Amino acid sequence: MIRVTQIRVPIGHTTLQLEEAIKKELGYKGDIKGRYNIVKQSLDARKGRELSYTYAIDVEILNEAKYIKRSKNATVSQTVSYSFPEHGNEEVKGRIVIVGCGPAGLFCGYMLAKEGYKPLIIERGEAVDDRKKTVDAFWNGGELNTESNVQFGEGGAGTFSDGKLNTLVKDSSGRNKKVLEIFVNAGADKEIMYVNKPHIGTDVLHEVVRNMRNDIIKYGGEVRFNTKLTDIFTKNGKVCAIEVNDNETIETDVVVLALGHSARDTFYMINDRDFEMIPKAFAVGLRIEHPQEMISQSQYHEHYKSLPPASYKLTYQSEKEKRGIYSFCMCPGGYVVNASSEKGRLAVNGMSYNKRDSDNANSAMIVTVTPDDFKIQGPLGGVEFQRQLEENAYNAGGGKVPVQLFGDYKENRKSTSYGSVKPLTKGANAFANLRDILPEYINRTMIEGIDAFDRNIKNFNMADAILSGVESRTSSPLRIVRDENFEANIKGVYPCGEGAGYAGGITSAAMDGIKVAEMIAKKFHS
Repeated sequence: MIRVTQIRVPIGHTTLQLEEAIKKELGYKGDIKGRYNIVKQSLDARKGRELSYTYAIDVEILNEAKYIKRSKNATVSQTVSYSFPEHGNEEVKGRIVIVGCGPAGLFCGYMLAKEGYKPLIIERGEAVDDRKKTVDAFWNGGELNTESNVQFGEGGAGTFSDGKLNTLVKDSSGRNKKVLEIFVNAGADKEIMYVNKPHIGTDVLHEVVRNMRNDIIKYGGEVRFNTKLTDIFTKNGKVCAIEVNDNETIETDVVVLALGHSARDTFYMINDRDFEMIPKAFAVGLRIEHPQEMISQSQYHEHYKSLPPASYKLTYQSEKEKRGIYSFCMCPGGYVVNASSEKGRLAVNGMSYNKRDSDNANSAMIVTVTPDDFKIQGPLGGVEFQRQLEENAYNAGGGKVPVQLFGDYKENRKSTSYGSVKPLTKGANAFANLRDILPEYINRTMIEGIDAFDRNIKNFNMADAILSGVESRTSSPLRIVRDENFEANIKGVYPCGEGAGYAGGITSAAMDGIKVAEMIAKKFHS
C-alpha cells in the first residue's frame, strides 16, 4: 500500500475530484475507487490562498514501487494494525473489577469483555441518561449531587465536554486508531478517523458511551452504577477484596483503579491504605469567552463564513513570573459549565455540542503549578491546593459561577455590567472579582499571557471578554505509582488513566485503559 501526502483539493470537492487528484499525483491511469483510505485531512485557510483541504491517503495499486518513484509525496505506507496479546495462564480469583466508567475504565472493560474475561465495572455515578437529568437539574438551580455530576458518572468528566479526541501520545502500536474505530462503531461520525482535530460533541458522546456499555454487557461483562469504592482489603501485600457503598464486600485479586481526577475521597482512602502516590504538576486558571465569529475570522480570514467554527491553541512563557500559560480544552461554539463535585466548592469546565453552534468560543487559560506551590507537602498537597481555589470561587460567586470582564480583572475591580460579549453558562453566574480566587502570581501571569495572545488573535485581550472560574480540574494532581507490569505497590491493583496520573484527555485515557487490559490479559487466562 502507498501513502500519498500533500493531496490538495478545493474545500467543496467531490469524491471524483479527490480520486483524480490522487491519480494525478501518482501518474496512475487506472480506477482506484474503493481502493484507498483517508489517513488525515487538514484544512488550509491561509490568507490570500484558495480554501482547500490537504489529504494523506493510503492507496492500494499494483506496481507500487513504480509509482512511488514518480511522486516525491509517495512512500510505502507504515500503517500499524492493532493486535491484542495472547492470554496468560494464571487464574483470576473472583472477577476482574474495574473502578470507574470514564474512558480508561470503559475501554479497559470493553477490551477485556470482548476477550472473554467478563469484568465487573463499578461506577459511583449514574448511567449517562440519568446522569444527564441530574446534571441538567443542578444547572437549573437544583442541589448538587456529589456522587453523580459533571465529574462522576458513566463516561467520566469528558462526557460533559467537547469530546475532543486529539492527543500527543505517539501511536506505534495502533491503539489510537483502535480507540477511534471503537468510537465509530459505537455511533461517532467516521470522520474522526482522519480529521486533523477530531471531536464527538457532548450530545453524541452520551450515545456513544451508552452503546459501549451495552457492548460490554453483550460480551459478558457487567456494569453497576451508584456503586462507590469505599475500601480495599489486602493480604500479604496483595489485594484480596474491595468494599463498595460501605456495606458490600466483593472478593477479587485483580482491581483496575480507573479513577477520575476528581475522586478526592478515594485518593484519601487509598493513601490511608498505604498505596504509593506522589504529587505532580498540573495547571489552574480561568475560562475566557470571546465571540466565536471573532475567533473564526482571525483563524480563517476571508473564508470564515464558509467553514465550521474555528479553534485555537496558544502558549506563552511569562517573562515576569517565569511560568507557562496556555489554552486548554478550547470549545468552539460552546458553553462554560459549572463542573463542581463537592459541596461548598466550585469548578468550571468547557463544553460544546456536536454542531458547535453557540455564539461564543471559550477556552481555559491555565498556568502551570508544581508541588513547590502547594502549602501541604505529600501526595495530597495538590488536592488541597485545588480545594482552596474552589472554595474561593464558591465564596466569590455566592455559590454561582463567578464571572468578570477581562478589563476589570486587570484593574482588580468587580464587574457591574457586560459589554459586547454575553456569557453562555450552564448554571447560574454572578459578578465577582476573580483576582480574589487565585494567587497573585497566577493573576499576573494570566494578565501578561492574555495580553500577549493578542499578537496571535486580534482583540484576544478585548476589555469585555468574559472570564469565569475556577478552572482547577485540568489533570490529576497526583500519580498512583505503578511498576513495569502496571501494578501498584499493592499487587493486583492496576492504576489506570487520567485520575491515576497516566493520561491527559479522552483518547490518552482510553489508550491507557487498553494498555492495562493487555497487561492483565498477558498474565491471566479468560
